Amino acid sequence: MSEYVKEIQEDAFDTQVLQQVQPVIVDFWAPWCGPCKAMAPAFESLAETYGEQVVFAKCNVDDSPAVASRYGIKSIPTLMIFQGGNAIDSITGMVSQSVIENAIDRALAGEASSAPFIVN
Repeated sequence: MSEYVKEIQEDAFDTQVLQQVQPVIVDFWAPWCGPCKAMAPAFESLAETYGEQVVFAKCNVDDSPAVASRYGIKSIPTLMIFQGGNAIDSITGMVSQSVIENAIDRALAGEASSAPFIVN
């Protein structure tokens, strides 16, 4: 894993994600998920590019089921961007690096996604 990507545990999620000043992009994944593994190089590459502006984190849904449930993660990979303690964007499924990069750029520009977020 890249030095720019943190592994987030359930008990530290609020501190390491919701309480950050910078935007945080969380990759909800599992080690048995083929598409998750396929997207990992793009995620790590973007972490190296944007690591000074955005916090990149991975959250294993098998190890952190309460967090996955809290954010309605029903399919992986799911990437969620958090800013100011709120989920502002989400991408589900295997996508290209440019799709992730566009979401990061929107977050850095202060533009939230128009998609509704349901937090349990």
